[in-house]
Amino acid sequence: MPGVGSRGPQLAPASRARRCRLHCTANAGAGTPVAKNSILVVGGTGTLGRQVVRKALDEGYEVRCIVKPRMNPADFLRDWGATTVQADLTDPTSLPATLVGISAIIDCATARPEESTQKVDWEGKVALIQCAQAMGIKRYMFMSIFNCDKHPEVPLMNIKAATEQYLAATALDYTVLRLCGFHQAVIGNYAVPILEDRKVWGTNDDSRTAYMDTQDIARLTLAALRNDACNRRTLTLAGPAAYTTKEVIEKCENLSDSRAQVSTVPTWLLKGTRGLLRGADWAKDAADRLAFAEVLAGNEAWTAPMEETYALLGVDPASITSLDDYLQEYFTRIMKKLKQVGATADRTNFYV
Repeated sequence: MPGVGSRGPQLAPASRARRCRLHCTANAGAGTPVAKNSILVVGGTGTLGRQVVRKALDEGYEVRCIVKPRMNPADFLRDWGATTVQADLTDPTSLPATLVGISAIIDCATARPEESTQKVDWEGKVALIQCAQAMGIKRYMFMSIFNCDKHPEVPLMNIKAATEQYLAATALDYTVLRLCGFHQAVIGNYAVPILEDRKVWGTNDDSRTAYMDTQDIARLTLAALRNDACNRRTLTLAGPAAYTTKEVIEKCENLSDSRAQVSTVPTWLLKGTRGLLRGADWAKDAADRLAFAEVLAGNEAWTAPMEETYALLGVDPASITSLDDYLQEYFTRIMKKLKQVGATADRTNFYV
């Protein structure tokens, strides 16, 4: 497997992998009936994962979600009709029980900022894939990153590429979905700060991103799950059009009738900061995330043709929400709410 800088990804220790296989074998022999519409969503509380859960429930799937013990429990998943089971990707022995009676896995998980990408996105995913093989899981849907194989210098992207390779070496019927960007990220990164008159951070580049609504990604994911022609294939999911950061900010300004306080971060500063952080053990994960930001600021086009994918999945391109439509709906709703309470656009706490 390729390395992530000087740190990995490294395979999980043999003893951990062996324990995982032993637990999987024990559970696989239980003879539990498996319904074809039973799926496990990993990362079901995240921005994309929750949309996958909601759409799968709407389509009649039996949905189970892995959740970790937290101060804020995932009650909303149970309220929707999903079942939850406590497990942790960093503890391989907790995974086999979550797969009993499951036909397919939809893996939307990635490490949170405070977590280790090595332990969650590499060691945890290897353990999960091993369990899936041992327990006879029929389908594995893996959420990856656009062009991850072209940027081995970025730890998360390199781990995603390595995981794709690991899946390809198994006998699993898998589908890799490479994602470009979410509409929802535009709201948090640009729309809300502009409405709250806070600084918006950008870079001096011409990178373009074809953002897609997570609800559409969820719909396409389930269409791929049902389609045997998607087995052992990699599909890129990109929105109808790609935009620079500057263009996105301008859209938010026009729709909110506000001016953004834009602070531009030069690409050379990202590189320099990353170099300094990598010199400190405590800051290596932060440096890794800056490496990802550096790629986004590298004048690349994060987009791909979608005609063949839409045809394969039987999806009408006109049904995909554009960023323009998404932002229009968002700002119309928010500005109406502000008007109802007699507030101006510089008021906070109305925007999410």
